Amino acid sequence: MTVVTGLDAVEPAPSVVSIGFFDGVHRGHQSIVRRAGRQAQKWGHRGVVVTFDRHPMEVVRPGSQPKLLMTLARRARTLAEQGVDIVVVLPFDDELRHLPPADFVHHVLLGPLRAAGVVVGANFRFSHKAKGDVRMLSELGEIHGFATEGVTLLEDDGTVISSTAIRTLIERGEVDRAALLLGRPHVLDGVVVRGDRRGAGLGFPTANLQVDQRIAIPAPGVYATTLTHPDGRVFRAATSVGTNPTFGGQELRVEAYCLDVDEDLYGVEAALAFHERVRGEERFESVDDLVAQMHRDVTDVRESLDKRI
Repeated sequence: MTVVTGLDAVEPAPSVVSIGFFDGVHRGHQSIVRRAGRQAQKWGHRGVVVTFDRHPMEVVRPGSQPKLLMTLARRARTLAEQGVDIVVVLPFDDELRHLPPADFVHHVLLGPLRAAGVVVGANFRFSHKAKGDVRMLSELGEIHGFATEGVTLLEDDGTVISSTAIRTLIERGEVDRAALLLGRPHVLDGVVVRGDRRGAGLGFPTANLQVDQRIAIPAPGVYATTLTHPDGRVFRAATSVGTNPTFGGQELRVEAYCLDVDEDLYGVEAALAFHERVRGEERFESVDDLVAQMHRDVTDVRESLDKRI
């Protein structure tokens, strides 16, 4: 599996291509990409995923783009795990944005990718002002010699699985429900930075995760989580998302207390997976009340993770 940036990095060869932003690489996205991979194997071609380096709305209408479900690096890695040979990350810029449908197809699909087949979601849109749809893509495919398949959108309990629906669940703190639609827990990637070290003084030293502001962070509260170290070790953790209202805090923080771990994680690039929200954010009347609740939180987190991991 290879991840490259730009079409110039791709050797010319026949391909079956899946294209989209694929934010979250949720179960619906996975079904589309894996379908392309299976078709590529059947035809003896390579399977290729084309995605973009930024959300299109970041270029079309800056400031209107939604929070993202994962970083570009994680999205590319996750796409590469879906049974394809190459993931191509295209810079989404004004030039690409303004291409009419025929030019978009020629530039993206008929260059080094030499598309023999294109697999997309049934709601796929492309080109300037999203004028292109699956029907138009199919018509262009008939002209240029590639087959087009629009995959019916996957549903869960009667609801279409979408990045928007998952984002809403995460912002409500319903991370367990979001995980069902994603096919895995929601993950925040970031570097552990120095905080005010107040947790250590209370007997609960935390890893303060610095998260990209463009990424969707769960609603304030305490969560059962797992923290993955770059060396592959996985720590169970009770994670607080919030402003520390008991101490009059204002800044939103993500602070993970790793259970049964005595290790300074400062400077580590960690991945924090959210499994369940055990309670909402609260302001306590005293530090003693807070500490007592933190002990209860740890017990609840252990019980939650015991059921899930």
